Amino acid sequence: MSMTDTIKEMFSSTPEVGSLQDLFLEQLKDVYDAEHRLLDALTEMAEESTNTKLQRGFEKHRTQTETHVTRLESIFEMMGVEPERKTCNAIKGLIAEADEVIEEAEGNVRDAGLIASAQAVEHYEIARYGTLKQWAETLGMREAVKLLDATLKEELATDTSLTELAESTVNPSAFAADLLGKGNTTTARSTSRS
Repeated sequence: MSMTDTIKEMFSSTPEVGSLQDLFLEQLKDVYDAEHRLLDALTEMAEESTNTKLQRGFEKHRTQTETHVTRLESIFEMMGVEPERKTCNAIKGLIAEADEVIEEAEGNVRDAGLIASAQAVEHYEIARYGTLKQWAETLGMREAVKLLDATLKEELATDTSLTELAESTVNPSAFAADLLGKGNTTTARSTSRS
């Protein structure tokens, strides 16, 4: 499927997008849905991780996500429209991948997989919030720019924290589990599902 077809499919169930403001609103609905879905996913990821720092990180980001939802609601209000969710298929897919990690991996290996899943989500959100911020600037929506920038900075900081935790603790621990032969059953299980 071409990029043009993908973009057309994104908006096939929405009213015609005839202006940048329309596009901004549609993407705002998409990221609003994404943030709502992440509230539940982050709770589960915190519960399923074995690393205390990772658990705390997921819990902290869940609290930030509640703030992100509130900021988005403020932007809807600035635009004079009710907050509305539009199914974010990208986040649904990324959460499904995290669920697979939870189902297929254990211990430190699961933690490494959860970090990878969380970073995939962060990178999606960074792309979305960066685009929305730029569009808000173009549209002259100064207050929206400030709110989107605050969220973008938090998403970037979360991504950096996840990288630091993975490199300093989680990935070496997962590798040590492999060396001790504790990762073999997970590898065999995931390979047999291919």
